[in-house]
Amino acid sequence: MLFEYTRRCGVRSPVTDAATFKVARLREAPFGLCSDSKTNSVDLTDLIDSSYNYHSPRELRWHLAERFGLAPSAVALRESA
Repeated sequence: MLFEYTRRCGVRSPVTDAATFKVARLREAPFGLCSDSKTNSVDLTDLIDSSYNYHSPRELRWHLAERFGLAPSAVALRESA
């Protein structure tokens, strides 16, 4: 399953002192479409906690896998501009 997300700024992590990000928009994007094409994509933003501060795209991928009952290897991410 391919997800396309848009970042928004988060805060510095009090644990790791690293920059974090929040997800402003999350879409399920069909494979094979150009990254600028929004046709046939499904907006899933309301299905996740948009206030959570992610440390990396990998962490986001694991959260999406858990949320949608998928294996992490079945989740692909693409960041939109």
